[in-house]
Amino acid sequence: MKVAIIGCTHAGTAAVREIIRQDPTTEVNIYERNDNISFLSCGIALYLNGRVKQLEDMFYDSAEDIRTENIHVNLRHDVIRINRQKKELMVQDMDDFTVKREKYDKIIMCTGSMVSLPPIKGVNHARVMLCKNYEQAQLLHEKVKDARRVALVGGGYVNVELAESLVDTNHEVTLFQSHEDILNNYVDTPLSAKVIKLLNDHHVKVETNSKVVSFTDKVSELLITTADGREFATDVAVVSTGFVPVTDLLRGEVKMDRRGAIITNEYGQSSDPDIYVAGDLRTIHYNPTNTPEYIPLATNAVRQGTLAGINIFGNQWPEMGAQGTSAIALFGHTLSMTGLTYQRALNAGIDADYVLFEDNYRPEFMPSTTKITSIMVYEKRGLQILGAQFYSKHDVSQSANLISLAIQNQNTLKDLAFVDMLFQPYYDRPFNFINLAAQAGLRKIGLL
Repeated sequence: MKVAIIGCTHAGTAAVREIIRQDPTTEVNIYERNDNISFLSCGIALYLNGRVKQLEDMFYDSAEDIRTENIHVNLRHDVIRINRQKKELMVQDMDDFTVKREKYDKIIMCTGSMVSLPPIKGVNHARVMLCKNYEQAQLLHEKVKDARRVALVGGGYVNVELAESLVDTNHEVTLFQSHEDILNNYVDTPLSAKVIKLLNDHHVKVETNSKVVSFTDKVSELLITTADGREFATDVAVVSTGFVPVTDLLRGEVKMDRRGAIITNEYGQSSDPDIYVAGDLRTIHYNPTNTPEYIPLATNAVRQGTLAGINIFGNQWPEMGAQGTSAIALFGHTLSMTGLTYQRALNAGIDADYVLFEDNYRPEFMPSTTKITSIMVYEKRGLQILGAQFYSKHDVSQSANLISLAIQNQNTLKDLAFVDMLFQPYYDRPFNFINLAAQAGLRKIGLL
């Protein structure tokens, strides 16, 4: 069998590694536009503040390590057309511009996503940076090295992490968010408020309800104008307002959603059964709403790539769907979350409620303890868990993983209130804080 893998970051790398495990005699042709594979963009912030010394450490695999007699890695090669009827690719060498045709039996599409550029006048200015791939990270590092002021446009994960890194390197940082909350796709207003306060306490100026409408060159600086007419001067701006799937190759050829993300079945197959899809260019079954959603996360890409590497040999391993589980470390605090926020649950038409619970994570007689803030979102009628958010100086990252499993298994507040969890004063109270948050939810509705 001859397999073409188009794109080789997280999903493509996972797919080829799995194919090698499944059947090392399979002929695989990998086509990647960049001169590298497997770049971890989540490490860019760590590189900017010096915690990671070399940006190259963010590569966890290489073309040299993957290449074998049957695995052909074609860097700086662009697939410019897919002929599904002839099962043929048209591929261009990006260095000498020669074009060749290659046959395939199966395709694994892993072309990923790119930064969604908002309609801001001047967004292509040389002082306006993006932050996703290796080349963008190199350029951003060079631009901010000699800058004093940095503006971050967009209040999602990328810019919130960058805010800490840039403050750590003595930059004056202003974060602009068009919404009244930051991280509004991940947390509800109470936790957004805590994160904004944390940023302010560390000298990050947060401008919410501030839609940026233009960047204007002012010789030695960049002028930012917001929709309400305010102006801010900066040296460098970073735009990160979301991602869009890169699916132009298959537009009009396979089924896609309104964003242009490819729709697949539970085995990762597109509407063309010989084209499997993995990573940020496709939808995933979102268990909290039982609908396909676009959730560009590295964890999803790696899982989907691995399963595609199995299922091209015969559909045997269906996907389980996802909850969009994630976390962020920020100024000595951990913020983790999974599933729906309360507001997103309401927007989805779900009759939902939430409970906010705060308590120390372990007994006060211990030498130290610290508060955890928990938000648990649930469906009113059956009390099924829809999502959760945790915030603390204590490491609460794994709590989101536990709730992800609870959502996956359709557990309820009643289940979490009294599920068996360990007690040891070093780690928690006789009831874990997750038990206690669920019990608080039951008390709120008069069931306990």
